[in-house]
Amino acid sequence: MPGTYTRLLLRGLLAGLVAGLLAGGVAFVVGEPHIESAIALEEAAGESHSHDHDHATAAGESHGHSHGDDALVGRTGQKVGLFLATGLAGLALGALYASVLHFARRLTDMPGWKLGLVGAAGAWLAIEAVPFLKYPANPPAVGDPATIDQRTLLWLASVVLGLVAIAVAVAVAKALATQDLHTVRIAGPAVAFLVVVGLGYLALPSVDEVGEGFPATLLWEFRVASFTVQLTLWTTLGVVFAYLTERASRRVPIPA
Repeated sequence: MPGTYTRLLLRGLLAGLVAGLLAGGVAFVVGEPHIESAIALEEAAGESHSHDHDHATAAGESHGHSHGDDALVGRTGQKVGLFLATGLAGLALGALYASVLHFARRLTDMPGWKLGLVGAAGAWLAIEAVPFLKYPANPPAVGDPATIDQRTLLWLASVVLGLVAIAVAVAVAKALATQDLHTVRIAGPAVAFLVVVGLGYLALPSVDEVGEGFPATLLWEFRVASFTVQLTLWTTLGVVFAYLTERASRRVPIPA
């Protein structure tokens, strides 16, 4: 992969910015409508609970909590901030991605553009796909606020599981590199990856905090939208980085 680390880093930042903004556009188009629907359900439930609270108060009952739902940032501000957040996230991921590839290129003779695509696919698989299948994203109004720390730690554990599974698959691939049978070289790493992920899924506890009254269709559509946004982010990051790398490698020097 041609270029110094600084050039790789700039390439990763540019690819990450493009990927983040595109992912933000996808999130705005396919994700925001489902978030609005989920918020509407949450507000409707809150109003119903507030009415019950007012009725109980009028009857002389005392409750030690209130139901203030005013948000610090309105929905309009959140929508505008969506692109800022995804853009900054893309920059951060692009920098980390380029740094990892900078060291990975020393371990393989794979062309730079191909390494970029393989690296993005592996990162998406480890950081997004493996955690998503165990702990899929939930819309607003789903989940107990008291368990958010526990759910965050479990999600981080699933990310570590994905990274470990990728590392094991790469190690198996290197061990089978001298095998004559292509099927063995392909199936070996895949089986190793699935075994590690399967064992990890069995070890990690399940989390199901979706209420019985929450619409299944809305939950499914929100999760599909979340999956699509992350797939867009990593696909764009890998493709743009690979394009910039291949373009740089084919640049013809100007004669002195």
